[in-house]
Amino acid sequence: MSATHSMASTAQQPKENQVDQNSDFSVDGATRQSAKDNPTSPQMIQTIQAIWKKVRESNPLTHCITNTVVQFLSANVLLAAGASPAMVDIAGESGDFAAMASALLINLGTPNPEQRKAVPEAVASAREHGKPWVLDPVGVGALRIRTELAVRILDYQPTIIRGNASEIITLNNVSGGTPTASSGKGVDAGDSVDSAIPAAQELAKRTGAVVAVSGPLDLITDGSRILRCGNGDALLTLVTGGGCSLGAYLAAFASTGEDPLLCAAAAHACYGIAAQHAAAIAKGPGTFAAYFLDALTSINEGDIAAEARIFPQDIPSDDTSDSQASSASIQEA
Repeated sequence: MSATHSMASTAQQPKENQVDQNSDFSVDGATRQSAKDNPTSPQMIQTIQAIWKKVRESNPLTHCITNTVVQFLSANVLLAAGASPAMVDIAGESGDFAAMASALLINLGTPNPEQRKAVPEAVASAREHGKPWVLDPVGVGALRIRTELAVRILDYQPTIIRGNASEIITLNNVSGGTPTASSGKGVDAGDSVDSAIPAAQELAKRTGAVVAVSGPLDLITDGSRILRCGNGDALLTLVTGGGCSLGAYLAAFASTGEDPLLCAAAAHACYGIAAQHAAAIAKGPGTFAAYFLDALTSINEGDIAAEARIFPQDIPSDDTSDSQASSASIQEA
């Protein structure tokens, strides 16, 4: 199965729903705004910089049981981030390795028989040894085996769950959440990010995970707080593994031990900034993929200060004071 679902699943969406490439939320080399014009709070900028720097300095060993289609790109993304990738997906070894690793990614894009044995072993070990782990429920709901496996491993309390809107709505439904209609087809999102907010919040509250929903403006929530990320480029959707590799990147950032919501936000911002840099000089998806890895390697604190687009969204509630308090607590991070 193709793993082209990604952080910004705009390739299958109407153009009017895509982020305008000249808007405040998409910055290329010609229109890059200065830090003083950045709507992201100084506190959030500093948080993103600190988490990004910690990944660079700690060289986290990032254990990936992932889609066989995307292993090459995911490993190179981790290397570009300053992490150390390992693709250990053999039953009998995955649990031992998860105990040694800094963080774990579980991507269900190609759940072959060996991976289906290795995954429960790895997540049980990660939980036992207090290691953060990320779940990417690729195509959940569309196919029985991966859906049953995704529901089963939710009991091991993922640190972060990432997917497109349809995957998040469906995962919440099949794992016992409030039923919500979804129009997704396999790995393609047929639902808007905003339509997934209730499901994402409920899934976060039930599992204790931070839930990240990919789209033109990514949504990240722990159930009580919501952040939106406006970084990224639609060319990510034209490179196999553009989204799946974000899962590996998220695991590396989660390894820092910082607030998982802020780790997820920092990862989305840095990944998206690199995509913007690559898109500014790429001639198409082929050159974009190469430039993207270069950009992940070369982004710096100045790029984050000038270009990160992370901002809080008030949670719809009858109690507006709670919503305002939630936004304030994020801004002060």
